[in-house]
Amino acid sequence: MNADFLALAQMAVGGGLMGMAYALMAYGFQLTYTAGKSVNFGQGELVMLGAFIGLSLTGIGLPYWAAVPGAMVAGAALGWFVERAAVRLALQQRNEGWILLTIIVGLFGVSAAENIWGRDDKPFPVPWPEGALEFFGISVTWPELVIAAGALGMMALVELAKRYTMLGIAVQAVSADPDSAELCGIRSKSAISLSWAVSGAAAAFAGTIIAPVTTVGPTMAAALTLKAFSVAVVAGLDSGFGLVLAGIALGSAENLSGFLLGSGWREAPGLILLILALALRPQGIFGKKIIRKV
Repeated sequence: MNADFLALAQMAVGGGLMGMAYALMAYGFQLTYTAGKSVNFGQGELVMLGAFIGLSLTGIGLPYWAAVPGAMVAGAALGWFVERAAVRLALQQRNEGWILLTIIVGLFGVSAAENIWGRDDKPFPVPWPEGALEFFGISVTWPELVIAAGALGMMALVELAKRYTMLGIAVQAVSADPDSAELCGIRSKSAISLSWAVSGAAAAFAGTIIAPVTTVGPTMAAALTLKAFSVAVVAGLDSGFGLVLAGIALGSAENLSGFLLGSGWREAPGLILLILALALRPQGIFGKKIIRKV
């Protein structure tokens, strides 16, 4: 195989696998938007706090596989708190104040992390071996595999719960028509809170699988938030499969841009895709166009 082609394939595959982290964070946006038509602009801070909580649990002697569920429980509680403290009141008043409130809560999260754990980046201990696996001449590291498999597994688990459990069906009913769901005896506020809790759990899980690559620090997810938001806007907030494709595409494009044009151009694909999506197809590539009857 040609060496240049192999190098390009290596960059594309590695970036695509890492792009699954963007897809998982974007999926957190989707969970809250479909249920309550609001998103958490402090999602990156929940990722960071989940990673710190997981690190603390490993520090007291829990194995990685026990620390991850513990971090997810804490993330669910934080997601629920953000909805109750920063989102619900603003939505009841029918204004967009929840946007600023979620950002403010996220900033409080950063401040809390700096005061509790410090500002220095910390390594996250993991149980998998060092080194890489090779497929057709392309090396894939264990952290990349864990991110891709973990993101797909988490998204698939939530989608199955949404389709085959009573709570999931209730959330979907609220997403489709809150007023009709209320008439059927479904408490729409509780369903929305549940969506925020699941989104928080997904964010904490993302933190525990991303941290071994990025290390754990108060600003570890700052850049990831913009990329995840780009994925959500480009794909649309109606399709989990679309988020996966957009995440893989963005991750690959970033790596290839950095490899071919220089590291200074690595962030360009996400910004370009975001601008094009907002200008040409605001509902996203896989999103459904809303038709308003007058």
